[in-house]
Amino acid sequence: MLSIKNAVNRARVPALVAIFLSLLLPHTAAYSFEKPEVVRIAAIATNQGGKNVVSGGQSAAIAANGWLEDELKKIGVKFEWYPVSAAVGGPLFNEALANRSADFANYGDFPALIAKAGGIDIKLIVPSGHGTNSYLITAANSPAQSIKDLKGKRIAIHRGRPLELAFSKLVSSNGLKYKDFKIYNVNSQAGAAALAAGDVDALFTGSDAFQLQDNGVGKIIWTSKGTPWKWRAELFVRKEFADKYPEVTQIVANAYVKASYWASQEENRKEVIRYATLLGTPENVVLRDYEGDGDNWKDRFSPLFDPLTVEHYREAAEFTLAEKLISRKVDVKDLIDTRFLDTALKEQKLEAYWTPRTK
Repeated sequence: MLSIKNAVNRARVPALVAIFLSLLLPHTAAYSFEKPEVVRIAAIATNQGGKNVVSGGQSAAIAANGWLEDELKKIGVKFEWYPVSAAVGGPLFNEALANRSADFANYGDFPALIAKAGGIDIKLIVPSGHGTNSYLITAANSPAQSIKDLKGKRIAIHRGRPLELAFSKLVSSNGLKYKDFKIYNVNSQAGAAALAAGDVDALFTGSDAFQLQDNGVGKIIWTSKGTPWKWRAELFVRKEFADKYPEVTQIVANAYVKASYWASQEENRKEVIRYATLLGTPENVVLRDYEGDGDNWKDRFSPLFDPLTVEHYREAAEFTLAEKLISRKVDVKDLIDTRFLDTALKEQKLEAYWTPRTK
C-alpha cells in the first residue's frame, strides 16, 4: 500500500512542476507559433554621421522609440530596418520586396501599385494619415492666379510620381486637359532650377515650394490642402510573409498603429515635427505644410481604411493604368487587407478614437 502511495506522489511531481512553470512563464504558450529569424522593414532613411536614420512618418517614431524591436525581441525574433534613399525610392523598395530582402515596406502609393501590377504580391495593411500635399508655384512676376491662367504655358512636373495624381485632378476639375499646357517632365530639383531661370512658367511640386517662395523664385497659387487629392505612403507586407507568419505580421501592424496614436497626441507635436525635418526639410516649411489643411491634429494621423483612403487607391490604380505606368489594372480589393488593422485597433482600444472621413 505504501509503495503505491509513493508512486502516486512521484507521478504528481512532474505535473506540479509543469503547473508551476506555466504560472511562472505564461508567455510561453502565447508565442507558440511559427516565427522567422528576422523581420525587415524597408523605409526611407538618411545617412547621418555614418549611421542610417529612419526618416518621417510612423517608421521614424518606431525607430526612435524601439517599440517594434522590443516586441519582436520578446518572441526571439530579430528586427532590422532596410534603408532606402529618398533619391531613389520606389524602385529600391520594389526590388527589396521582390527579392525578399524586406518583408514590409513603408512607402508610396504609385510604386506599390506598380509592384502589385508587376506580380509582387503585397498587401496594404496599415494606412498612414490623410496624405501629403502638393503645390503649384509660378514665377514670382507671373500674373497667373490659377491653373486656368496657365493655359498654353510651360509647366514642370515629375511625371509618374505620386503627386501627379493631384495635378491631373486639378487640371480635369477646371475643365482642362494635359494638351492645354506644355508639360516638361523633370524632377523637382530640375524643375526648381528651370523656374528660377525662366525656362518654365510654373512648377508642380511638394512642400519645397515654400522654400522657392521664400527665396523669391516664385509664388504659390494652388495647394491640395482642403482636398482629398494627396499622395500617400503606408505600410505594405509581402502576402507570402503575412500568410506564413500572421502573428508576427500582427505585431508589426500593432507597432504602426501605436505610432499613429503616439503622433496624434498633442504633447508629441514637437517631436512629430522634428521627425519630419530628418530629410532636411526646414521646420518652418513643415509647419506651413501642416497648417490650414482642415484636419485636427489627432485625425491627421488616422490609420483608418476610411472611404476616402480606399477611393484614393481606386483612382490611383485607374490613373497609373491610363498613364501606362502599369500594364494591368490593380483590383484595390485584392490590394487591401484590413484584418491586421482591425485587430490592432481592438487590442489597443482605439476602435472609436479616430473619425473616418467620408468626403
